[in-house]
Amino acid sequence: MAKIDLTSPEWCDLIFEGKNKAYGAYSIRMKSPKRHTWSVIIVLIFSVVVFSLPKLITLLTPKKSDQGITSVTKLSTLDEADIKDKKIIKYNPVAPPPPPLKTTIKFVAPVIAKDNEVRDEDQMKSQEELTKTDAAISIADVKGNSDKGVDIADLKQVTTQQAPVEEKKEVEDDKPYTAVEQMPKFPGGDSELLKFISDNLKYPAISQENGVQGKVMVRFVVSKSGDVTDAKVVRSLDPYCDKEAIRVVRMLPRWIPGKQNGVNVPVYYVVPITFRLQ
Repeated sequence: MAKIDLTSPEWCDLIFEGKNKAYGAYSIRMKSPKRHTWSVIIVLIFSVVVFSLPKLITLLTPKKSDQGITSVTKLSTLDEADIKDKKIIKYNPVAPPPPPLKTTIKFVAPVIAKDNEVRDEDQMKSQEELTKTDAAISIADVKGNSDKGVDIADLKQVTTQQAPVEEKKEVEDDKPYTAVEQMPKFPGGDSELLKFISDNLKYPAISQENGVQGKVMVRFVVSKSGDVTDAKVVRSLDPYCDKEAIRVVRMLPRWIPGKQNGVNVPVYYVVPITFRLQ
């Protein structure tokens, strides 16, 4: 069987033999090979462009200038410094020279001896001779400078240098503190303190009638033993409310006292007492 070329005009004429060739199907069939060929060419060109687009962008992008980049030298490539003497020289601190010493006369305890056995230099000096001499009497026999100097007996050798010991400040017992290391505390904490005040506070009737409400700030001192003393109103609300607040504060039981440097001290304490209409 002979090979048939379906795209040839002869095949198209054979198909439309005896038919109306003026109909559009004949014209489309005749132009289809050319149309198919152009379609394949366009697809191939589009594929080539798409796959080569990154390479084209890279080629068209201008290269960055390397003028502003400086070379970096690695430390490992630097030449080692020439060390002439590799020995480590240790400098020991030199103490200042001692002050010059006075010429001293050794004190010799008196010994009973015969006159012919006593040397002239061992004889006891008279008061007049001692006054005129510029030598000092010391328990050590050291020759030094007679004009300027100090006595060796006056020199004290310091073996260890100790840091000055800070004296403990005495805690003033009479003057209350406003703030200490450990503040005074009500037994059970602040919640128990507020509960005690609420249970014992009585709203003055005259203050209620006048519609007075607010807070009274009471300052008092918690002593070294924990007793509440010297209660005063530091912010007033009403004379009757102030009086009632002072009364309740004076009823407070003994507190845990405050401490400073581990010692119980008196401390100021401020408590707000609230009067509120229901």
